[in-house]
Amino acid sequence: MKYLSTRGHAARPEFCDILLGGLAPDGGLYLPEHYPQVSREELDAWRSLSYAGLAYEILARFITDIPAADLRTICQQTYTAEVYRHARTGDNTADIAPVHWLEVGKFGLLELSNGPTLAFKDMAMQLLGNLFEYVLEQRGEAINILGATSGDTGSAAEYAMRGKRQVKVFMLSPHGKMSAFQRAQMYSLQDDNIFNLAISGMFDDAQDIVKAVSNDAAFKARYRIGAVNSINWARVAAQIVYYFKAYFAATTNNDQQIAFSVPSGNFGNICAGHIARQMGLPVARLILATNENDVLDEFFRSGVYRPRKAAETRVTSSPSMDISKASNFERFIFDLVGRDAGKVAELWAAVDQGRAFDLSTTPCFAQIADFGFVSGNSTHADRLATIKNVFERYGVMIDPHTADGVKVGWQHAAAVPDGVPLLVLETALPAKFSATIREALGRDPEVPADLQGLETLPQRVEVIAPDVEAVKRFITAHAGG
Repeated sequence: MKYLSTRGHAARPEFCDILLGGLAPDGGLYLPEHYPQVSREELDAWRSLSYAGLAYEILARFITDIPAADLRTICQQTYTAEVYRHARTGDNTADIAPVHWLEVGKFGLLELSNGPTLAFKDMAMQLLGNLFEYVLEQRGEAINILGATSGDTGSAAEYAMRGKRQVKVFMLSPHGKMSAFQRAQMYSLQDDNIFNLAISGMFDDAQDIVKAVSNDAAFKARYRIGAVNSINWARVAAQIVYYFKAYFAATTNNDQQIAFSVPSGNFGNICAGHIARQMGLPVARLILATNENDVLDEFFRSGVYRPRKAAETRVTSSPSMDISKASNFERFIFDLVGRDAGKVAELWAAVDQGRAFDLSTTPCFAQIADFGFVSGNSTHADRLATIKNVFERYGVMIDPHTADGVKVGWQHAAAVPDGVPLLVLETALPAKFSATIREALGRDPEVPADLQGLETLPQRVEVIAPDVEAVKRFITAHAGG
């Protein structure tokens, strides 16, 4: 399998070449030259597989430059009950990414937050850590990872990479904008290869810095800068797996369809669902849920993509979605405009200059429905009401991001064909957002035993201005090489 850039760069690298690099040299994002098509016979055969076995079968279609036996071993080492041990109580405690039915056969949660950091990012990041380790050992190389987080990516990356000898992690986060639990998960780590930088700004400022450093070819080459944000194709590829897993759990045969409601800020999570659908998974609807930062909802309703400035990005009670420049959206637009890299480069030239683009009058926007998308947004009041409603009706506590997904999923229930189950992708466990849970329910969420007292641990973080050169100087001082 070869990969291409959404902006047309001529080179066609393979998976291991793009794994460590992040952005393409032209600033675009990597996608496979084609989406592998999954046959009915393959779907039938995959129904009985373990999560690790399913991950191998899907990833092997995208990763053709790692020997099959080695890739199978990496998947088996990654997806274990020991790693994904924070399951909700019930019959599925030994399962990975189980479906938790709220209304059996009709409406439920896809549990993706059972990993070490209690967020869905663990589903891909644990694999990414093991892939990095394998490729770096094969090549005798080391890497400096530069990432940005709005809440959960950072801790998932750091827990996946901590202690790995060939890897140093430099993680940017918006100073004071994440929950106390999210901050503690990252900043309490004392590993020598982990560096936390709190940017005095918003997530978009941090993400812009990561892209600027990645676009400095000389600096990137000298310090071996790699990426773990969902601009990294491996993250998206790993997330495709749980859409297939959910389909098999929620249906009994491959004549059935499924619908997903996905809380989405950076478009990575739902982008994986889009690709699963393009591969042939019978997905009837992809319901995109945003919070008050509704740049994505605005596009799917109006055809106008209007990234906001940091000053316009609102601080909300679902902070991991406080994003106004959705990096992975470029991958979807590439498909929407018929994989016309020249058109994408033209559109993102405007985006990179802070301007909007409007596809509302184009034939491609009229085809949005063909991709299965609908969208909606959710407010703080909606989150509180939804958390309370779900708890009172079903006895299940959900976090505020998942509440955004439930609210918008309910809003679009009429768009889901009769008899098609609707699953909301769980984003995190409620323990990460205790203040909002207390406001909604008047009680604290349960915290897994191994993470109790996390917020009282010493924290190690450096506050830094949202300045590309300042971040480069920090990397230079601590990366070596």
